[in-house]
Amino acid sequence: MNNKSYDELLKQILQLPSDNCELTLDESVRINIPNFTKEIKEIAVALKPWRKGPFNLNELFIDSEWRSFVKFNILKPYLNLKGKSVADVGCNNGYYMFKMLEFNPKSITGFDPSELAFLQFSFINHFIKSDIEFKIAGVESLPECGSKFDTIFCLGVLYHRSDPIKCLKELKSAMNPGGEVFIDTMYIERDDEMVLSPNGSYSKIPNISFIPSVKALKNWCQRAKFKSFEILATKETDLFEQRKTEWIDGQSLSDFLDPNDDSKTIEGYPAPKRIYIRLT
Repeated sequence: MNNKSYDELLKQILQLPSDNCELTLDESVRINIPNFTKEIKEIAVALKPWRKGPFNLNELFIDSEWRSFVKFNILKPYLNLKGKSVADVGCNNGYYMFKMLEFNPKSITGFDPSELAFLQFSFINHFIKSDIEFKIAGVESLPECGSKFDTIFCLGVLYHRSDPIKCLKELKSAMNPGGEVFIDTMYIERDDEMVLSPNGSYSKIPNISFIPSVKALKNWCQRAKFKSFEILATKETDLFEQRKTEWIDGQSLSDFLDPNDDSKTIEGYPAPKRIYIRLT
């Protein structure tokens, strides 16, 4: 975010022209804005870095660090959201929530503690005019939020939590009976029940506490009292999905890996791999 304050940017966003905009959902969240102005581009630039996306506002292409449609397309075959109450915990700027609109859920609520994520969401939703609710709050707020959900997404959050079992219990506390939770998290490829606890950082990310093997992850979920543990997919994080663009002004995956061996992080740990699971 540039030197403008949160309040200044939010005020500017709410004053942008937004009549008769049309939404198209494909790999990008595409919005046709009849009264596109120079200020729209200026605000988009002021809201960098854009981690999730991409977004197209007329000819303005917000080329986010993550091609988030890769993750969404992995989950899409398993989604049955019509008429359901949905939560996205750690929703970032709402890219996945906007993509969920095509499934006609009853409601969508996002949780993320980042003010920048909320501003990016507010910017995009100003033109879409959806009924998505965004709460500036983290997973730890779920037990007290007063709402229950049929489907909960928690993507790219678990490895940031210092107590992952507590995090899983917080997700479970917000489920309606018969509900489901979709989780994407990093894992290490081992046949035992061990967990990697990085010293200092992992892939230059300082706030990663634990990266489990699949068996250890399953044990966590059982300790949190989930009844079923279904593996949907596993995937290496590659340079197609995550890379540096002009919309982040910082480092990305290529800077996080060993320059002489991309099977390892810069610290010498196994390179990032992700597992997608569904819990009930």
